[in-house]
Amino acid sequence: MANTVINEINNSAVPESKNGHRHVVIDPITRLEGHGKIDIILNQQGNVDRAFFQVPELRGFEKFAEGRRAEDMPQITSRICGVCPTAHHMCATKALDDLYKVDPPPAAKKIREMVYSAFFIEDHALHFYYLGGPDFVVGPTAPKAERNILGVLGKVGLDIGKEVIGLRKQIRDLITLAGGKVIHPVFGLPGGVSKPLTKEDQEQFIAGAKHAVEFGEFSLKVFNDIVLKNKEYLDWVVSDTYTHQTYYMGLVDSHNRVNFYDGMLRVVKPDGKEFVKFKVQDYAKHIGEHVEPWSYIKFCFLKDVGWDGFSEGVDSGIFSVAPLARLNAAEGMATPKAQKAYEEFYKTLDGRPVHHTLANHWARLIELLYAAERMLELANDPDIISPDIRNIPKETPKQGFGVVEAPRGTLFHHYQTDEKGLITMANLIVATQNNAARIAMSVDKAARGVIKNGKVDDGILNMVEMAFRAYDPCHGCATHSLPGQMPLIVRVLSPHGDLLQEIRRD
Repeated sequence: MANTVINEINNSAVPESKNGHRHVVIDPITRLEGHGKIDIILNQQGNVDRAFFQVPELRGFEKFAEGRRAEDMPQITSRICGVCPTAHHMCATKALDDLYKVDPPPAAKKIREMVYSAFFIEDHALHFYYLGGPDFVVGPTAPKAERNILGVLGKVGLDIGKEVIGLRKQIRDLITLAGGKVIHPVFGLPGGVSKPLTKEDQEQFIAGAKHAVEFGEFSLKVFNDIVLKNKEYLDWVVSDTYTHQTYYMGLVDSHNRVNFYDGMLRVVKPDGKEFVKFKVQDYAKHIGEHVEPWSYIKFCFLKDVGWDGFSEGVDSGIFSVAPLARLNAAEGMATPKAQKAYEEFYKTLDGRPVHHTLANHWARLIELLYAAERMLELANDPDIISPDIRNIPKETPKQGFGVVEAPRGTLFHHYQTDEKGLITMANLIVATQNNAARIAMSVDKAARGVIKNGKVDDGILNMVEMAFRAYDPCHGCATHSLPGQMPLIVRVLSPHGDLLQEIRRD
């Protein structure tokens, strides 16, 4: 549970500090990957002056990579996160294709995308039912002891719980079957994959994909019955408190439809019109990284627009990725059932683009259904069991770029090597970095929207946390390297919990 500290007293009142301001700290924040805290500063009237979303952890994977063999990167980077290792493994593998200038055979590409679709199903189910779901299935202000998977099961029933667990196990077993491991896959190689699939393997994938399609349709029905028919929650979804008008980015295919594995990067303006479209090799021309002194995460922005602080609108370079952004950046889905759900989504929320942050949860389920349908298409493809699964690299490596859509949004890998293939530079821009500025804005705006006249309780603070949770952020992935020292804070407490001394190195 989050240790919500309100200047050492209970939630019924917030004491005034020496400068007339009051300080609320949520530390650690809950139901996300990685670590983070929220600092909320209240003025004398008890309203929010500013809320800061801080990431206090630093993980140096970009530096770990230097001097290592390029072909080790799919294994090294998959260790960044145990929740979405397949995203880093796949992106690193694609970067190696580009590094060695080798194009995998059709069977290898299809095996990769099929496994990746399976991974999306499993990961989106995890977030909806375990991490984000408690906020709207159980209720945003329900007792915190109930805001978890057990509370969800209590609300929707054990049979649904068994279905969620069973589907995730089946899909994870399939990822293991083709990928070698489910946590840290080992099947991606420059120019292909490590092993072909058998007819029996294909049949297992077909069965799993059919089950996943049914599960995706079922999950959308759960969302409709529990969320969309709940006027109070729907009012929060469309409220200004959880709304930002920003740019949106996502991978699209040749028809501008959502694609997780490959394609062009498409950015649309706040009005939904196309702003720019580019290949991954040009990412540095379009995406910049801004640094703030109060967080170890870098804040990405569009260079074509520029950094204008934490502001929204057409003149601010802040953009968003993740499920909602992918739907906004595209013009449709590439599978029939997902396309129907896509159309219903925009019809209900008054057209494209949708700017409501909490709509990410609905978009995530549309993507789950798309991933299941796409997995079924690929599993039925005769090429999927072809023995021709790799083209051996022959070029001397210099520089390579990879991109995929991770469940949390667009993921970039960029490597430079010497002539022996040893990494001399690695740059990773992950989904949560791309979203970092908008997440910071969302937390600040949510705090201003739900905290009024000094009233602060656990339910209200959870509604502040809902602002970041909709993005499903992963801060284990998102903090790689930043010049400077790690902050160190040592607090000495008495046996009664009173602060006796604080030693800081910021």
